[in-house]
Amino acid sequence: MNRVVSLYLPNWPIDRLRRAAGDAASPADRPLVLAGRIRKRRVVTACCSAALEAGLRPGMALAKAQVLVPGLVVDEAAPQADQEGLHRLALWILQRFSPLVAADPPDGIVIDTTGADHLHGGEETMLESLVGRLAMSGVEARAAVADSWGAAHAFARYLASPIFVADPGRGLSLLSPLPLEALRLPAAMAGDLRTLGFRTAGDLHRQPRAPLALRFGPQLARRIDQALGEASEPFDPVRPADQVEARRAFAEPIAAAETIARYIGKLVADLCFALEERGLGARRLDLLVHRVDSRLQAVRVGMALPTRDVRRLTRLLCDKIGTIDPGFGIEAMVLVAAIAEPLEMKQAVSSLVEVARPDVSGLVDTLANRIGGRAVYRIAAVASDVPERSVQRIPAMAPDTGTGWPDHWPRPARLLARPELIETVALLPDHPPASFTWRGVRRRVRRADGPERVFGEWWRRDAELEAVRDYFRVEDDAGERYWVYRAGNGEDPATGSHRWFLHGIFG
Repeated sequence: MNRVVSLYLPNWPIDRLRRAAGDAASPADRPLVLAGRIRKRRVVTACCSAALEAGLRPGMALAKAQVLVPGLVVDEAAPQADQEGLHRLALWILQRFSPLVAADPPDGIVIDTTGADHLHGGEETMLESLVGRLAMSGVEARAAVADSWGAAHAFARYLASPIFVADPGRGLSLLSPLPLEALRLPAAMAGDLRTLGFRTAGDLHRQPRAPLALRFGPQLARRIDQALGEASEPFDPVRPADQVEARRAFAEPIAAAETIARYIGKLVADLCFALEERGLGARRLDLLVHRVDSRLQAVRVGMALPTRDVRRLTRLLCDKIGTIDPGFGIEAMVLVAAIAEPLEMKQAVSSLVEVARPDVSGLVDTLANRIGGRAVYRIAAVASDVPERSVQRIPAMAPDTGTGWPDHWPRPARLLARPELIETVALLPDHPPASFTWRGVRRRVRRADGPERVFGEWWRRDAELEAVRDYFRVEDDAGERYWVYRAGNGEDPATGSHRWFLHGIFG
């Protein structure tokens, strides 16, 4: 089943203008509007949140808006620049989230994420990441995912706060209570329907189609079917101008998995030849499958390092053939190097001089494309004495950071996501616990080593100026070893709560 994301940018012209202005932009709390011309009238085309709170609305005469809000900041609307910015944003999303992305003017982007959400931790996590990244860039956004473009478009504008995930097959029940505008109907048509007594999308769906089509034409029925996923709505995805690609068109449609695999091999060979001419290696490949029914499907694979290895790339793409639904047949296939980077040639290492390091990039690529790139990583050290701050995740094939962990005290093999409170029997101030209760189980301590005192990082926040922790390695009757600490020095309440926590488990 197809899954489509609609990204709604309610203040796109304002957000784009402020991003372009940078430090010269007007303060966010000062009312700002964009003005354009409709025939001979100067009207407001967009309002910032402060202007909306002041009672201004798009479509209002500019002279009236200036009377209502003295000192109103007015800038000229730039529809062409807004459109170009939307296209650039679509290209940014193409690089990071899905191979099928298109601008949805004037204030949206449509993304086909069928089969791609697991690479980002699921649909909800994917939407949160997308909206969050835009928010950090100063762009307000809402996003929804549904079975069709029409449904996702409606949910992003009327249900998302700021995200909304529609369960598969629930499009009709969710669309029914929404207003007529949710179906992307022209304003004049929606007004005429209201005159006839229709208020919601469900009211239209329950009516016979023939009288409505006779009165309003085929567009009304088509919009209803598109929202429910009963009519296809293909879109033309954006593509970078300088991308490297290989294309194959077929005189007769193909559908068998073996045939698809054979042509994937030919496309990969053609693409690698084109990459070699430019001195590039592929970091991400998109296979676009054009079906005879005008539907477009996509398969995306990523690589940890740039490569032109035909066998490896062919294998990664062929592993995804099961996700391709050929329908009534495939009439063309396009293989695109979505991300290509310079590929440095390396001299083979002679076994007489040194032992070659094993190349695990192929294994990393296979795992990352099956379970998602976020699930394959390495742990690297961070220069911090606080244990939970001393580790970070880095890409599996990233070079060494050059930072190591302190070796004067051993560290547990497993560090808990956050320290867990334990009940202890212990002597203060410098003795380890004689016993402790963790997750409802009491454990008697047979051996212990410590304390190792860890001081707070006062340069981060004032609360850590006097904070300390005393860590102990303890072993229970069963031979299990734990890493526990007391918050505080055991004497001064300003240094911590003096409660005990379990922070790690030794292997």
